[in-house]
Amino acid sequence: MNTTFIARKVTLSDSFKQKAEQRLKKLDRFFDDPRVQILVSAQKDTATVELTLWADGMIYRAEKQDRDKVDALDDAVDTLIRRIRKNKTKLQKKVKSSAFEVASDLDSYPEEDSFDVIRTKEVELRPMSADEAILQMNLLGHTFFVYRDAETGDVNVVYRRSEDGYGIIVPK
Repeated sequence: MNTTFIARKVTLSDSFKQKAEQRLKKLDRFFDDPRVQILVSAQKDTATVELTLWADGMIYRAEKQDRDKVDALDDAVDTLIRRIRKNKTKLQKKVKSSAFEVASDLDSYPEEDSFDVIRTKEVELRPMSADEAILQMNLLGHTFFVYRDAETGDVNVVYRRSEDGYGIIVPK
């Protein structure tokens, strides 16, 4: 397992790193050689642990906060394992295609004089089905996900609708 530690406003002791690697060994039963990034940050009396795991072309993410960074790590690892199990179960059952609705109209927003771009993120678009894109979006905890459709090769966006269900934005 390839593990990377990132600390923000906190110092990580060797004992914390050893505990983290020991707890992450639970993930070896799911994947052969996963890559894991552990980001630990602190604000006032709260520690935040964010785990990101890359394996088999999928990204899994969990973030937990607690007073103690070791407790937050334990909770994040448990959440990550739950998400991996849930994903594997869903892949076996295949999400029903009737759960998807195609987006017809997008609401228009009033124009602003200028937009402040706070962050730019580059993503690798690998071909996948809408089902896989929805699973990936849910694993990341996002409300939308950009992907390349395996059948058409077009770049599509899948998103969670506020009323329930999912929508797909397809280019014309």
